Parts: sequence; C-alpha cells; structure tokens
Amino acid sequence: MYKIIYMKADYEPWWQFDGWEQHIVRERAFDNKFEAERFLKQTLSAMSEQYPHQEHRKECFWAFWSEEEVAFCESCDDDIQTYHGIIWKKA
Repeated sequence: MYKIIYMKADYEPWWQFDGWEQHIVRERAFDNKFEAERFLKQTLSAMSEQYPHQEHRKECFWAFWSEEEVAFCESCDDDIQTYHGIIWKKA
C-alpha cells in the first residue's frame, strides 16, 4: 500500500514532531504503485504552480510555501511561516 499525505503546519513535513498527524489535511491510499506515483506527480505539479518556494528531502518529503502565508505566534511574539507538506509513504 502507498499513501500520499498532505499536511499544513508551521514546520516542514520531514520534522514529523510529536502530534504531526493532527496537521493532516488529506490522505490518499493506493494499492497500485503506478496510480500512487501518478497522483503524487499531479499533486506536486499543482503545488509547484501554486507556491513559489519548495524544498524536497529524502525522496519522500516535499514542502511548499509562499512568504505571504504566515501566522502570528503569541508565545514567540513573531510571525511564523506556514508550510504545505506532501509525504510519500510505502506501507
């Protein structure tokens, strides 16, 4: 089984801090690797068009962001970046 996970958080998806699963927006599961790869490519292409910045790590994590999408953090008294993360998982 293959999973493509979309998460939105104030950190990149490769950090997977405790409770990262609470930031999952959408998750798709596939039995067929070809279908999973096709969906992943479509998702990455759409995200690349929507967000001007991106980073890729470990062949299974992608982060997308725009400098305009920030939120105020009261505990740190500063703006923090919002990241849109894609995770490729093989189960």
